[in-house]
Amino acid sequence: MSTELEARMGKTIQALKTELATIRTGRANAALLDHIRVSYYGSDVPLTQVGSVSVPEPRMLMITPWEKPMLSVMEKAILASDLGLNPNNDGIVIRLIMPELNEDRRKDLVKQARQMGEKSRVSVRSVRRDANDKAKAEMKKEGLSEDELKQRQTAIQKITDRFIAEVDQVVQRKEEDILTI
Repeated sequence: MSTELEARMGKTIQALKTELATIRTGRANAALLDHIRVSYYGSDVPLTQVGSVSVPEPRMLMITPWEKPMLSVMEKAILASDLGLNPNNDGIVIRLIMPELNEDRRKDLVKQARQMGEKSRVSVRSVRRDANDKAKAEMKKEGLSEDELKQRQTAIQKITDRFIAEVDQVVQRKEEDILTI
């Protein structure tokens, strides 16, 4: 049971890391473009599937499309996204220059990261609740004693505490990354 519990909570941590990667910091990160979708022959596909993304400088992303006609489509998708970046299209590649973040924007991004962390903590607690409910059902079904149930719940709580601490560490690292000038 604990391996299933840890696997579910581990997925929550992975989802948090993926979600936090989309928050723009002062440094360029190819994961910023993961949620941008472009129209490619009638279907919406991730931008990373129609071109290669590289980081030639610490504050610049360079997108090289595999097909020239995709340049304008990619540019429009980036402009329409919530990134707030202006793409520079030179006819061959698109360059995205990350501007310096001001103090207010950094505080907003930290707040956003904390909200994502809180959602993850809620998700971990939800997994804990499911595990506790399952333990209670097994108690009734298998005739476990109250002491055995308390032991299981204590073990579940220890695992939960460990994953909550990991969520806090992930969010703390992201906050430090955002606040680093």
